[in-house]
Amino acid sequence: MADPNFSGTLAYIAEHNDDGALGIIINRPIDMDLGELFEKVDITLDSADLARQPVYFGGPVQTDRGFVLHRPAGEWISSLKVSDEIALTSSKDILESLGNSGRPGDVLITLGYAGWSAGQLEQELAQNAWLTVPADPHIIFNLPPEERLGAAMQLLGIDFSNLSNVAGHA
Repeated sequence: MADPNFSGTLAYIAEHNDDGALGIIINRPIDMDLGELFEKVDITLDSADLARQPVYFGGPVQTDRGFVLHRPAGEWISSLKVSDEIALTSSKDILESLGNSGRPGDVLITLGYAGWSAGQLEQELAQNAWLTVPADPHIIFNLPPEERLGAAMQLLGIDFSNLSNVAGHA
């Protein structure tokens, strides 16, 4: 991918329909941890372990807005239920719960998101700009960010180090 926003990234697509697609990048931590983020939004974070978790660059759209990819899905004010177990939430109530009780248990917090207009993602897929794999919660929530892309590629039986940056069509 030539666009530096997406080069070497693993994106989780949360919604894809006739109007376009929405996703977040899940392997690009920024120079901020959850402790700093919670201070900025004036929410107490009781867990030192959570405070050290990184915040991620979710994509180039609305980089001043936070998104929480989490499981279990639960019931939050502004959530997009992606599957029976995973949701993407953008409301402050989930941060307050995380700060007080450490719930939901698995979280990945981003600033910004990636968005595609109607047909744009399909066009990029046809140009071999992206490879697709089913989402694996273990990769998303349990692996270090630097291992996620390689692990996702392994689901396709591909060694990431063997990929060329030149695409072709047969």
